[in-house]
Amino acid sequence: MIVCVCNNISDREIRQAIDLGITSVAELRQELGLGTCCGKCVSYAREVLNEHIDSKTTVTELSFRPAQLA
Repeated sequence: MIVCVCNNISDREIRQAIDLGITSVAELRQELGLGTCCGKCVSYAREVLNEHIDSKTTVTELSFRPAQLA
């Protein structure tokens, strides 16, 4: 879906940029040109950014508890 109509930027492009290290709307603006014309796309782009970053959360530590012996 096109997020930024003025610059023809899709949600897919935003997600790819995040996968390459983008972490803020300011970086999306700098790298993709998102929100540089009318700015109406910024709130939805922020939603896409936050949802995609949240979906990439990984487990960094597991704890193992052996079963209690009876």
